[in-house]
Amino acid sequence: MTYAVAGGPAKPDERSAGSNKTMNGDRHQDIGREVIALESDALVKLSEFINGSFSAVVEAIIACRQRVIVSGIGKSGHVARKIAATFAATGTPAQFVHAGEAAHGDAGMVMPGDLLLVFSNSGGTVELQPLCLHAKRIGCTLVGVSRNATSLLMRTADLGLLLPAVEEACTASLAPTTSTTMMIALGDALAVAAMRARGLSGQDIRALHPGGFIGLQLRGVQDVMHAGDRLPLVTMDTPMRSVLLTMTEKRLGMTGVLDGDGLLVGIITDGDLRRNAEDIFAGTAAGMMNPAPKTILRTAVVEEALEMMKTHRITTLFVVDEAQPRRPLGAVQIYDIAAPPPAGA
Repeated sequence: MTYAVAGGPAKPDERSAGSNKTMNGDRHQDIGREVIALESDALVKLSEFINGSFSAVVEAIIACRQRVIVSGIGKSGHVARKIAATFAATGTPAQFVHAGEAAHGDAGMVMPGDLLLVFSNSGGTVELQPLCLHAKRIGCTLVGVSRNATSLLMRTADLGLLLPAVEEACTASLAPTTSTTMMIALGDALAVAAMRARGLSGQDIRALHPGGFIGLQLRGVQDVMHAGDRLPLVTMDTPMRSVLLTMTEKRLGMTGVLDGDGLLVGIITDGDLRRNAEDIFAGTAAGMMNPAPKTILRTAVVEEALEMMKTHRITTLFVVDEAQPRRPLGAVQIYDIAAPPPAGA
């Protein structure tokens, strides 16, 4: 870098700036890979620490007839909050209690019959002691998670899970990084092991997620279908000009075709119109329709509809009733029920 005669730093030339930027960028990437490698190695070591103590904690969680109370302080507290949410999302009633607030009344959130799961890297954090003592006093099972086997937490706990002693990823090996990664992984392992031991199915887990795309998958197709005046339907003898007007008005990119008894016998899609553009106004719906429309029962859920669409490579299913399997009640389209594309896709 060159300097101006007046003493202040001069702007480096573009070549020098580009070189420095590249060097800095490479260094940033190296550090990123180094941190991830360090934490990956720590997770491998953690897996080697899974033993009979882990099994005993899982059994205690399953045997608990109340809630799993998860607690910690500092970064371990943030981890504990996440783990409580993971337990709840996988079928284990759980609640996070802030260890610091527990000494000022929140200990009342912990009731007899609960299991208290406490995360602390050192195991000697003083803010944890009032909560742990309260839990022991009312007969709760206390489970400690720490890297220090001789710490107060581990000596007080009924059951303990030991973390391997590894370096933190930060420069001074002080800021919780590697240790919190291991805690999250261990919490996930406990939650999933308890879930599988209880025999919870995918349907059971999805039922705990009524919002978002997971919740949508559990909804019945009759709750999301296009029905009534929104459902495009024509008869076999409808002129194609009228078919096109119906499809344009209803804006679903297709129409069902009915016979004289009002039963579904075909479907015409936008794709059919494009493939037959030269004869689009010739003939009737019967000559243009695909005579094999796919249907799904109104009692089915969205997840089943998605699977059918993927299997048959189609975008529309007509919804019918088991008693009248050819009379359309509505239609469900993949655009209504598919997961949104990733950002930037």
